[in-house]
Amino acid sequence: MKALKFSLILVLLAGCSPKKEQVEEAVPQVAGDTVIMATNAPQLAALTVEPVESARTTSVPLTGRLVWDEDTTVRVFTPFAGIVRKLLVDVNQPVKRGAPLAEVQSGEFAQAIAEARKAESDFRRAERNLNRAHELFDHGAAPGKDLESAEADYGSARAEMERATGRLAIYGVSATSTNQDFLLPSPLDGVLVERNVTPGQEVRPDQMLANMPQYTLPLFVVTEPSRMWIQIDATEADLPNLQPGGVFTFTSRAFPEQVFTGRVDVVSASIDPSTRTIKVRGTVDNEQRRLKAEMFVSVNLSRSQTSGASVPAKAVYLKGEKHYVFVEEQPGRFARKEVEVGSEQEGHVLVLAGVQRGQRVVTDGCIFLQQTLK
Repeated sequence: MKALKFSLILVLLAGCSPKKEQVEEAVPQVAGDTVIMATNAPQLAALTVEPVESARTTSVPLTGRLVWDEDTTVRVFTPFAGIVRKLLVDVNQPVKRGAPLAEVQSGEFAQAIAEARKAESDFRRAERNLNRAHELFDHGAAPGKDLESAEADYGSARAEMERATGRLAIYGVSATSTNQDFLLPSPLDGVLVERNVTPGQEVRPDQMLANMPQYTLPLFVVTEPSRMWIQIDATEADLPNLQPGGVFTFTSRAFPEQVFTGRVDVVSASIDPSTRTIKVRGTVDNEQRRLKAEMFVSVNLSRSQTSGASVPAKAVYLKGEKHYVFVEEQPGRFARKEVEVGSEQEGHVLVLAGVQRGQRVVTDGCIFLQQTLK
């Protein structure tokens, strides 16, 4: 009987020993900042490991606003006070340089024509007097002072005629014009994109007040809408990627599925002290006329990374004020490494230092490994 009991005890002890060894083998071991597990440890099933990739080309999101190209845009005001009698061009209608936009009945314009005609008449009279003075002086019938006076009158009359006729010539009108109503011309070729005047409205030259657009509007705006400007608000960190000639893309809420392309032209030399942003101006092609002025757009600026590596964002965790990842040195061996991180985009983080391409990092299970190190 005693022999039987002893045999049962030996069998039970023999059965318990392997289980104890398995439990000991399943417990992760810690060596400094490294967690070591057996290759058959069940905890490995909860860990996911992914390779470290090369640094990706990231896209910096910025905001922008479309405006007319000021190199091909003119805001038209009237040079003469008067009353608008007729509008000759409608919005979205193409116009040629010098083509009339509106007919303005103006007393100032009529007076300008009268002054130009009088100046021409005075010049012709002064010219005749000068010729007569020359003849009399050549025959000794007039003193030299009379010739000098005639020459002075001739010079004054000529200057006044050039002033009066030149003023009219700016607007394509001559002193011989029989139309007393002023035809407001377009200063350039383009499309009439804005009209802020109606027939019967009184207009004045002093409507064009400097730096007061909230109080005054131009009568007409003519531009070439096939090319537009885009005003971008950037930060100091974006400066290395904002160089004249650089290409960017943008989208609008009106056409969310279409991606437009632009080119950087000018980067401001100063930072706005109130918003701490840098004004960037670009050029946008608008041949299809789909884009509109004052439209807000979302700009994507490509940022190429020449150094660093890319890891999944969930592989990086914060401990205190430092960032870490767990690197798989070999199967079952995971070392904690401090990393210097950059920007995050599309689920990946740029790592500037700490890991290299080709290494493998833990993406799922980082919290378990960190708790094991404590």
